[in-house]
Amino acid sequence: MRIRVLELLDEGPKTVRQLLDAVAIERARLSQQLTVLRGTGLVATRRAGNTVEYSLSTPEVAELLHAARQVLTHVTLGQGQLLAELRLEQAS
Repeated sequence: MRIRVLELLDEGPKTVRQLLDAVAIERARLSQQLTVLRGTGLVATRRAGNTVEYSLSTPEVAELLHAARQVLTHVTLGQGQLLAELRLEQAS
């Protein structure tokens, strides 16, 4: 869930309401996740009246997300190719 929240914030700052609309999670649980992300320094907050807006704390957080996505894509593709090769071997 934290990664999903970070991905949403990569699109731009969001309020709790906007985050809740985008993820299927209870408000209290989202609040806990945001507290953890703030505590680690990955997310920053800005208050505008009664509304709190969340955003990624630095551009490097977005770079980290993009790098992780690339690594996971390559790993997944590699696993898919290995699985296809194993199926071919079993069929022979």
